[in-house]
Amino acid sequence: MKDRVFIDTNIFVYSFLDNNKNTKEHKKHLEAKKFLQSFYGNYEIIISTQVCGEYYSALLKNKILDIDIQNSLKELIKIVEVSAISESTILALMELKNRYKYSYWDSLILSSALENSCRILYSEDMQHNQLIDNQLKIINPFK
Repeated sequence: MKDRVFIDTNIFVYSFLDNNKNTKEHKKHLEAKKFLQSFYGNYEIIISTQVCGEYYSALLKNKILDIDIQNSLKELIKIVEVSAISESTILALMELKNRYKYSYWDSLILSSALENSCRILYSEDMQHNQLIDNQLKIINPFK
């Protein structure tokens, strides 16, 4: 059985966007692409419907054509498991938010990862190496 990992939105966004070749963002683009390629086939990658929405929104803000975003999202959901946000996910996020003091949206990511039995959450936005509920380790892949 493959390990289940949750990957946050920003990593997928960096892998899609390729800005000026001489920028910090370009370096993150290359790192994110390499990082994601190393996971396909070796791990069970979980994302939530929240990640899909954030991905779509972030690419729109970067002036990516809607059709290109749609095609990219269709390809993404072919290779990952997409978990729907449920009432139980929302109730759990509130407990996590109170305990760990993350934003609503970050707590929702944590809740989704825990609900899907993920052992690792890859995110740039949260505290690197933090252990959540003695089950979920947050790893910043850019560290």
